[in-house]
Amino acid sequence: MTSYYAPNGGHPPQTELMTGRAVFTEAYAVIPKGVMRDIVTSNLPHWEKTRAWIIARPLSGFAESFSQYIMEVQPGGGSDRPEPDSGAEGVLFVVEGTLTVTLDGTAHVLEEGGYAFLPPQSRWTAHNEGSAPVRFHWVRKAYEHVDGIDVPEAFFTNEKNITPNPMPGTEGRWATSRFVDPDDVRYDMHVNIVTFEPGGLIPFEETHIMEHGLYVLEGKAVYRLNKDWVEVEAGDFMWLRAFCPQACYAGGPGRFRYLLYKDVNRHPALTPIWKAGK
Repeated sequence: MTSYYAPNGGHPPQTELMTGRAVFTEAYAVIPKGVMRDIVTSNLPHWEKTRAWIIARPLSGFAESFSQYIMEVQPGGGSDRPEPDSGAEGVLFVVEGTLTVTLDGTAHVLEEGGYAFLPPQSRWTAHNEGSAPVRFHWVRKAYEHVDGIDVPEAFFTNEKNITPNPMPGTEGRWATSRFVDPDDVRYDMHVNIVTFEPGGLIPFEETHIMEHGLYVLEGKAVYRLNKDWVEVEAGDFMWLRAFCPQACYAGGPGRFRYLLYKDVNRHPALTPIWKAGK
């Protein structure tokens, strides 16, 4: 059985204390689930009966490669023109309800755990044809074309069809559900699910070029972000810039799982000297 946390909005009562866990630093940000209220949602052009929590967007000097939304679509809602940028690729991951995505005239029904990769120039639509709201993550990135390398095709699947890949030497305590082959350089981003069993950990401080968005689907943990240890739980989102040191310890009692974005398989863009100035 899978269990994914999805925000429902609302507002806390006036009697509640303001104390929270939100933080934004030069190296990372934490957006806790308690922040995702009605007042911070966005309406989007050409989407009906829909609102979005936009939890990541490109910011100069921070995480620059992607945006990430949590979409909430009411019954009968959706869009015939969802993606405004023809150069953008996207990943959809359903955390609650059922979403019907139609690509080139073929309908695909995504239930909880449903996953879609949509390459740039895709002709797709998204609608809630059910009787309950659907909530799903939408990760967007400008696809980086490479001469001689084809753009990957669209595909649809579900997490339950993916066998988690244990990290070597961890006895299965740390595993990754990979939706694409990590050696396939057609892809310039990965959106995977990482699972830690209680007591599982990243036993070193990862420090690397990849930007990250981490949405906690289930459980709780203590996460090392730059110089700080931060407690996180289901519904929280972490946003890490490149080279931010990171590690974690899953304290239990259940599994700790998160949806992970990272940019991969491309050279870092170099600013020409003549543009940088002197």
